[in-house]
Amino acid sequence: MKPALMIFAGVLLAAVLLVVGYLGGRRHAPSASASTGNAASATDAGERKVLYWYDTMVPQQHFDKPGLSPMGMQMVPKYADDGGPKDVIQIDPTTVQNLGVRTALVERRVLASAIRVPGTITWDLRQASTISARVDAVISKLDVRAPYTVVAAGAPLAQLLAPQWNSALAEYRALEQARSADARELRSAARQRLQVLGLTAADIQSSRHGADAAITLHAPQAGVVTTLDVREGQRVTAGQTLMTLNGLSTVWVEAALPQAVAGTVRSGTPVGVTVDALPGRSFHGTVETLLSDVDAVTRTQRARIVLDNPDGALSPGMFATVQLNPTPDVAVPVVPDDALIATGTHTRVILAEGDGHFRAVSVRIGRAAGGYTEILDGLAGGEKVVVSGQFLIDSEASLSGALERLNDAPTKPAPATSVPMPGMPMGDRP
Repeated sequence: MKPALMIFAGVLLAAVLLVVGYLGGRRHAPSASASTGNAASATDAGERKVLYWYDTMVPQQHFDKPGLSPMGMQMVPKYADDGGPKDVIQIDPTTVQNLGVRTALVERRVLASAIRVPGTITWDLRQASTISARVDAVISKLDVRAPYTVVAAGAPLAQLLAPQWNSALAEYRALEQARSADARELRSAARQRLQVLGLTAADIQSSRHGADAAITLHAPQAGVVTTLDVREGQRVTAGQTLMTLNGLSTVWVEAALPQAVAGTVRSGTPVGVTVDALPGRSFHGTVETLLSDVDAVTRTQRARIVLDNPDGALSPGMFATVQLNPTPDVAVPVVPDDALIATGTHTRVILAEGDGHFRAVSVRIGRAAGGYTEILDGLAGGEKVVVSGQFLIDSEASLSGALERLNDAPTKPAPATSVPMPGMPMGDRP
């Protein structure tokens, strides 16, 4: 029993010693770490004032104490005398050459502003006329028997027999020989009644053949009878539509504009129209108005264009190609499309300032055409922008904190910060 007791006592003593050592280490380790951190802080504070610590991989996150960042990287101090974040980075010329960095000049040129959209030719509704019956009548004869018949101005359309017309005409004719003032007033009133009933001077003149003479309706203008709603021998009532006449001297073109384009089109914008049915011919006009409704399916807005059609070559229903020139041909600063770096909030470019110095600049872009994009704000022209390798430079600028103040640029140029590129030693990284 004694050897067993001795073995048990030895194991118990070893366990007690391990627990005591562990607790002692837990108590003294933080003190040592804290003393080390305090010493580093005291050293920094004795030489340069530290504002905060940050991870070079995530420079926008700030910490009050040194150590490891949430990403596991050793944080570096930010000193009060650094003069704020730099927006210029410097890259070794050899590295620039190895990366194949290419630049292009910011030019001022005229962008092609022509926009080609589909359109449809329709009737000019301002030239539409409705031929209706002014009184109850019977269609005794139809001179136009089919829709889409072309008629000249003044051509006969239909002959009507109307008792109300005949009685009014008889009253007017009975007063033709009257000489007294009262009789002349009655005759004038009778003529006005005929005009209200829809009879013209020619109708009155041609109705001298008797009480049962038919009245002929004439075309008020040249055009096409688009609808014919009656037949010969049919009885019609006052106000009933007999036919519709549309002129063809002008037509409308309704062009479907995408919403991004519709904002640049105004009343008076010049247009050119071509149709497949008339190869080699081009029709020119201007935008009359931009219709206020937007198609719920195609999300396009219609522009109404008026075109002269003296020979009637353009027919409603034709498909057309409409070319609009919404902006004047003026020179504007442009950059190649490859130079733009688009983010979720803004667009920027990388300027090459010579001797391996680069700077990120936020820009506001406009129209794009022919591989170039208009710069509305941020560049004036004459600068050099990076068109190849700019994404690597942009990522290095982000790591160095050079993009932190893009929206709040310093009033004077900031000193350059040397930033290593991939493959370069890490010792120079701030």
